[in-house]
Amino acid sequence: MMRSFDAIIIGTGQAGPPLAGRLAAAGKSVAIIERKHVGGTCVNTGCMPTKALVASAYAAHLARRAADFGVMLDGHVQIDMPKVMQRSHQVTLNARGNNEKWLSGMKGCTLIRGHARFEGPTRVRVVEEVLEAPQIFINVGGRAAVPDLPGIDDIDYLTNSSIVMLHRAPEHLVVIGGSYIGLEFAQMYRRFGAEVTVVEKGDRLISREDPEISDAIRGILEKEGVQVRTGAECIRFSRHPQGIAVGLSCSEGAPEVIGSDVLLATGRRPNTDDLGLKAAGVEVDERGYIKVNDDLSTNVPGIYALGDCNGKGAFTHTAYNDFEIVAANLLDGEDRKVSQRLLGYALYIDPPLGRVGRTEAQAAKAGRKILIGTRPMSRVGRAIEKGETQGLMKIIIDAESRQILGAAILGAGGDEAIHGVLDMMNAGATADSLRWALPIHPTVSELWPTVIQSAEPV
Repeated sequence: MMRSFDAIIIGTGQAGPPLAGRLAAAGKSVAIIERKHVGGTCVNTGCMPTKALVASAYAAHLARRAADFGVMLDGHVQIDMPKVMQRSHQVTLNARGNNEKWLSGMKGCTLIRGHARFEGPTRVRVVEEVLEAPQIFINVGGRAAVPDLPGIDDIDYLTNSSIVMLHRAPEHLVVIGGSYIGLEFAQMYRRFGAEVTVVEKGDRLISREDPEISDAIRGILEKEGVQVRTGAECIRFSRHPQGIAVGLSCSEGAPEVIGSDVLLATGRRPNTDDLGLKAAGVEVDERGYIKVNDDLSTNVPGIYALGDCNGKGAFTHTAYNDFEIVAANLLDGEDRKVSQRLLGYALYIDPPLGRVGRTEAQAAKAGRKILIGTRPMSRVGRAIEKGETQGLMKIIIDAESRQILGAAILGAGGDEAIHGVLDMMNAGATADSLRWALPIHPTVSELWPTVIQSAEPV
């Protein structure tokens, strides 16, 4: 059986459904295919469930600090993990259900369940049915990478997908990987009452950030009792009567740690290995990411790749921006490119890290003459009033043009306050435009004029 459409979308992550909406509204017939849960990583195993869990962990942390604010609670703070997880699951189920209802009721769009595989550049098979369209959009996302480490096949381990289904707090969670996903779960489960050890092969956490940001994050986690082991050059696993033995052989500290559970947070890989891409002639790189041009088209005319599977971004917002670029070019007559976007992102520990643009190291590597302005959050009135003074603010400025090259806010509200800088950078404004702004008091953003004024060459 063969059915023809104007467009086929494979995957219902953050790019697929809105693209289906735009195409259908333009009068095109669209088939959108999903083999598991509508909504992709963000809705089902990423942003929504994890940030719901982060919120519960923050509530527990704040309850333990209640006396600091003059609020007295009777007895110890207790965590009801099944209820915590029920709340997280409901957030996911609500979002998933809304997406399904939207797609199912969309005029001109057909939601098809099953595993899609290419049979040619314009044909896709789903179970017993073959679909055909002149345009095909791949939005299949990614999954946790499982590193090839000694003993990995001998143990049971968790990933970001399975740990959000765990209705208990581990006795001792060992997190393999000291980057964004791993650190969020590390702090979260420490606040849920688990003993937590973070194991990182490199010499510091989140190595893509500047050293002072990395060091401050380590300090925040260690202050809450998270054990951090960096320089773990030979990570290995074996079964142990008390759980799982994780070999480290770090230069300092015990060469082994015993945990009840292990979470693998060592990166992601694209879901492209079972799509039949060879049958369509679509090229991938050595890691399996689909090669795309600046307009997100592949080497095969009519086939596009959006979201995590193209290696151009690893965030919900970059996937959605992929949709915006494709829709603008194909439907609105615009000429938008991936290379035009300014990347911002956040690390959702508490306090959060908001980041945009280049780090100091990246700017220096590019040979730019730069100015650096920093201030500790202990000098931010809003942070002082909230009793959350950990972290710092930092801005990187081009010394000649005065253009803002990048910024970081590790501190209270940093994930929101960073957008003030992001918006200025998108508008092409100079640092002086931000310096002369009149920010609201008391906010985190009000310190930016001071940070800019203090900027010095490095």
